[in-house]
Amino acid sequence: MKWSGVISAMTTAFKPDLSVDHDFVAQHARWQMENGVDGIVALGSLGESATLTFEEKKAILGTIARAIDGAPLAAGIASTSTHEAVALAKAAEQAGCQGLLVLPVYVYSTDWREMKAHVEAVIRATKLSCMLYNNPPAYKTDFMAPQIDELARENANLHAVKESSGDVRRVTAVKALCGNRLAVFAGLDDMVVEAVRMGAEGWIAGLVNALPRETMALFRAARDGDDETADAIYRWFLPLLRMDTVPKFVQLIKLVQQEVGMGHERVRGPRMVLQGAEREEALKVIRAALQSRPAL
Repeated sequence: MKWSGVISAMTTAFKPDLSVDHDFVAQHARWQMENGVDGIVALGSLGESATLTFEEKKAILGTIARAIDGAPLAAGIASTSTHEAVALAKAAEQAGCQGLLVLPVYVYSTDWREMKAHVEAVIRATKLSCMLYNNPPAYKTDFMAPQIDELARENANLHAVKESSGDVRRVTAVKALCGNRLAVFAGLDDMVVEAVRMGAEGWIAGLVNALPRETMALFRAARDGDDETADAIYRWFLPLLRMDTVPKFVQLIKLVQQEVGMGHERVRGPRMVLQGAEREEALKVIRAALQSRPAL
């Protein structure tokens, strides 16, 4: 797995009966790659992993692997049990993934000893390259820089960390301890420019599902030190990028996809599509941004 650049945290498309729409999943994956995205991670939080069965997850990974034909693909590995997470890691390897995005265990927020044992079991389940996912606001488990460094030193196939605490100081803290042993990625859309300026090598992106060209232009300008271009795109993009950081981020990002004609807002319960004033306000923001899209 090449952990660099922009990797899409891909949404999962559903048919009207809420079964997985494999035809659109394949189309969506190819479309993002054709528009410059560096790789895809499936079955993450944005992919509604918690609502998918084990067999659905395996099938989705197979669909994407065939669709993008050797391009970088990682599987989000999350479960309520270590046993199932390990089994999913092995299934991801068999499906053709090159990497794993290793999440804390769902529901059970615990101490370092237990959480380390869980993520190490997943990391060591295969020889695939792994990225650790740190998202304390969502999962109530916080991997601190010394703990991340410990995991990296003891697990040769841990190569990256997705930093979603929202604190860009974490980027410099991890870089100070790990140096070049770990690639640090921005994990929230509205911190990407700050994270790249602090040394992040990549971005696990959400709005890329709807706006890949703008996403790639923003990241490349920030990475290449073109501050004027990066700041201009960022100012335009921020109202949409902030949709990645709120509890209903899945509904919002799928709504943006629907507005650009690349997807549908359907979600699985307990999520429900936005309605009423909440939906109208979201559409107002989305449509205003789309009407003023930068010429790239």
